[in-house]
Amino acid sequence: MEPFKIQLIESSLVIISYFLVYYITTTFVNNSLKNTHLQRGRRKMIIKSVHILSFLTATILLSAIWGLKQSEIAVFVGTLLTALGIAFFAQWSLLSNITSSLLLFFNHPVKIGDTIKVLDKDCPFEGEVIDLTYFFVHLKTTSGELITIPNSHIFQKSISMIEKK
Repeated sequence: MEPFKIQLIESSLVIISYFLVYYITTTFVNNSLKNTHLQRGRRKMIIKSVHILSFLTATILLSAIWGLKQSEIAVFVGTLLTALGIAFFAQWSLLSNITSSLLLFFNHPVKIGDTIKVLDKDCPFEGEVIDLTYFFVHLKTTSGELITIPNSHIFQKSISMIEKK
């Protein structure tokens, strides 16, 4: 069999495996974490993290199948880790929002469903946390307005917990 056909078959198997892992992890994590009474927002973050890891694994496997050398993959991973390292020290970049989302997930008391007040001297506002994403915290005010706050700002501003779920 030609090497090109073998690569296509291997690529197809990796892509099918990725979608199977995607589906299985979603159902498995949801079902197993429902029994632990973990908050819905935490389950979503765990599922997103598992999907990112499986996507990166599939990408590395596909690049290896199509002839990318190990040294080239190592350069890519090194670049990715360097960007993450810079994100820990950058305050206004998008990378700092991703880093902040990880810190919010593991260490911050704000959870989905909590009502918080952001104590900003220029423009204080309050609302219910309806979603925590990689870049933003989404708040819904009592008047129905949707406010998005960059994750890095949550660490820079003082926050008052009004109602905790």
